[in-house]
Amino acid sequence: MSRVFRLIISCPDQVGIVAKVSAFIAERGGSIVEANHHTEVNERWFFMRHEILATSLGNDLPAFKEAFEPIAKQFNMEWQLNDSDKPKRIALFASKESHCLADLLYRWHEQDLPGEVACVIANHDDLRSMVEWYQVPFYHVPVSRDTKPEAFAKTEQIIEQHEVDVVVLARYMQIIPPNMCRDYAGRVINIHHSFLPSFVGAKPYHQAYERGVKLIGATCHYVTEELDAGPIIEQEVIRVNHAKNIDDLKRLGRDVEKITLARGLRNHLEDRVLIHGNKTIVFDL
Repeated sequence: MSRVFRLIISCPDQVGIVAKVSAFIAERGGSIVEANHHTEVNERWFFMRHEILATSLGNDLPAFKEAFEPIAKQFNMEWQLNDSDKPKRIALFASKESHCLADLLYRWHEQDLPGEVACVIANHDDLRSMVEWYQVPFYHVPVSRDTKPEAFAKTEQIIEQHEVDVVVLARYMQIIPPNMCRDYAGRVINIHHSFLPSFVGAKPYHQAYERGVKLIGATCHYVTEELDAGPIIEQEVIRVNHAKNIDDLKRLGRDVEKITLARGLRNHLEDRVLIHGNKTIVFDL
């Protein structure tokens, strides 16, 4: 894959943004290989994501940033410019269930995930041998009601030690404390085994079974202080019927969870997700 610079913009909607940005890139010989725009009409808010061939800009990211700053100020932009050659570093959090963790490790091992798995942190030791087969550092950090503050303080130390960019809760069965939600806002991704906002909280498959649903699903979302209520990145569903028991729902749901989390994480790693309030704009391919 060719190296690209990803220009991500969010700002009040105004006439001339696309023209100004495109002209700026063209004047420097930049080649736009992917372009996405969206306007939230009711809120008059504009979103943009461009991929620019790095070689067409002399592979000089700092010079581009410096030159673009006046345009960003002119349009009051929230913006970032990221280099595809610097993949985001990932910390995977797990408990005892292996399906989401195993899927992400496999995708990473097969170079099918555009990020770098820096470490795995688990509150149980069950998955150590699987993780270490992939030669990924594994940390067992037990969490109990009495030790939760100390456990998460240690967890944050590990994250900082590995210079982690994004945390992925791969069926990590612990609630992230409020301070960590704030410190890592927009950088903690969870997979919830339900089609949110339905069946929030524990045992959603049991809730779905009792309700007699005909669809079950999974939701990949950013973690906030409010449980299972953060901005949604990706969702998927599968049909079920009255003949399916709770174990069937869990079995079918595991497949949905894996693909939903993988898609959501990939979009985050490729800077395709722009958070706006409690919603997301996802420039998916």
